[in-house]
Amino acid sequence: MHAEENSQSYHRVLTIATSDSGGGAGIQADLKTFSAMGCYGMSALAALTAQNTLEVRGIHSLPPDYVALQIDTVIEDLGVDAVKIGMLFNRGIIKAVAGRLEAHGIGRVVLDPVMVAQSGAKLIEDDAIEALKQFLFPLSTTITPNLPEAETLLGMPVEDRSQMEEAARSLLKYGSDTVLLKGGHFEEEQSLDCLALQEPDEAGQEVYWYEAGRIPTRNTHGTGCTLSSAIAAGLAKGEPLPEAVGHAKEYITGAIRAGSRYRIGGGGGPLHHFYEFWE
Repeated sequence: MHAEENSQSYHRVLTIATSDSGGGAGIQADLKTFSAMGCYGMSALAALTAQNTLEVRGIHSLPPDYVALQIDTVIEDLGVDAVKIGMLFNRGIIKAVAGRLEAHGIGRVVLDPVMVAQSGAKLIEDDAIEALKQFLFPLSTTITPNLPEAETLLGMPVEDRSQMEEAARSLLKYGSDTVLLKGGHFEEEQSLDCLALQEPDEAGQEVYWYEAGRIPTRNTHGTGCTLSSAIAAGLAKGEPLPEAVGHAKEYITGAIRAGSRYRIGGGGGPLHHFYEFWE
């Protein structure tokens, strides 16, 4: 059978993010997640890191025009059903990515505003935070900050469930369609996430809550990358956003639970992205 006669199509997801040489987060976690969620993953690298489970030893950003070239080259041939955006090191790269998303009319965008690594290493330049808010938030279907990132973006503390909902709603002012505020940093028995919408959906809801039992483990490296990628995979398959978030929450909970049984490296280890396929 010739290729032109094949009728099946992949669900295509492009990650625009940074390489994690240790394999637990960044581009590597994104591609693993896309595959585990039944999608075809593609990538445009924005930077390289030299890192392991203990530390980030170095960051090497790529030229903005080369990041843009990767995006154009992938989309013009393979096409894309959804885009996940991860760590973008500087303002120039952020502007280049925003320009290409607008040029290609990309409508399903999940933005994980990565700022600081679990090890405490700063991952983006100071002016990149304002650039994210100015150029990429308005193009995003959803943004997925954790609590420290939300506090940085808003300049306000987030210490309980009511403040969490307030913060999620406040972040909507930067223009994304929705905000998924992740509550994993709360020291509670339940891992709690809040999805806030600009307008009530067909079910009449403006806020959704997602809960899962907390799993005691230090192997949580790449959780933010994985969750946002799983959401993008759901959107690529045509799921409504609240449903995609729910499926992503179930997937990442299973990946954390399975990964908690493994030991690799001397620090915080990764999730088990393929727990449904092999143990």
